[in-house]
Amino acid sequence: MTEVVNLAVTGMTCMGCAGSVKTALEEVEGVEAVEVTIDPGKATVTTGADVSRSILISAVMASGFGIEGETSSGSDFNWGDSSVWKQSAHNTKWCLIGCSIGDFGTIAMFQFVFPDSGWSSMSIMLLAMLNGLLTSIGLETVILSKQMVLSAAFRVAIGMSLISMLAMEAAMNIVDLVLTGGAMLTWWVLPIMLFAGFITPWPYNYWRLKKLGKACH
Repeated sequence: MTEVVNLAVTGMTCMGCAGSVKTALEEVEGVEAVEVTIDPGKATVTTGADVSRSILISAVMASGFGIEGETSSGSDFNWGDSSVWKQSAHNTKWCLIGCSIGDFGTIAMFQFVFPDSGWSSMSIMLLAMLNGLLTSIGLETVILSKQMVLSAAFRVAIGMSLISMLAMEAAMNIVDLVLTGGAMLTWWVLPIMLFAGFITPWPYNYWRLKKLGKACH
C-alpha cells in the first residue's frame, strides 16, 4: 500500500534547489517517487505506508530548506517517535546482515579453513571488521541498483553511515573476544554478537534519521 505526502517546501529559488530536495527525499528508505516544483514550492512524495511524515520533513530540512509551518529540524527532536524507531530498526537490521556476512565469514575462514595461519586474534578481527564494512556496502549497492544505475547506487551506498557500521562491527567483535577469548564462532556466542551489533548503533541511527532524515542503510 502506498501513500502520497505533500510538503510545502520553502527556500527553493532554482532547479538546483529542487534537485537537492528531490535527492534528499529519494534517499529516505521507503520512498518510491518524488516530484518537486519551485512555484509553488512543493514536494509530492509517494511512499510506502511505514514512512512517517516527520522523516520526510527532516530530510528536506537537512538539505538546507524549510517546510511551511515547521521549525528547524533539531528544535523538535525527541526520542519518542515510534515510527522512526521502527524505520531505524529496519535500517539497522539490513546493516547488520551486510556486516555479519563479511565479519562472520572471515572469522569462520580462519577458524575452520586456516586454523594454523599464525594470525593473531586482533589481526583476524580487524580484517573481519573491514570485510564486514565491504559486504555491507556491497549489499546496499545491490539493493539500490534496483532503483537506480549501478554507479549511482554505489555512491549512495558508500555515503551511508560509517559511524553506525563501525560501532556495529566493534560491538560484535568485542563481545566475541570477551566471551570466547579470541576470534572464534560458537553456537551460543552468535546470537549475543548479533544482539550487541544491533543494539549498539540503533539509538544513533534513530537520531540520524529523526534529526537529519538520513538512513544508515
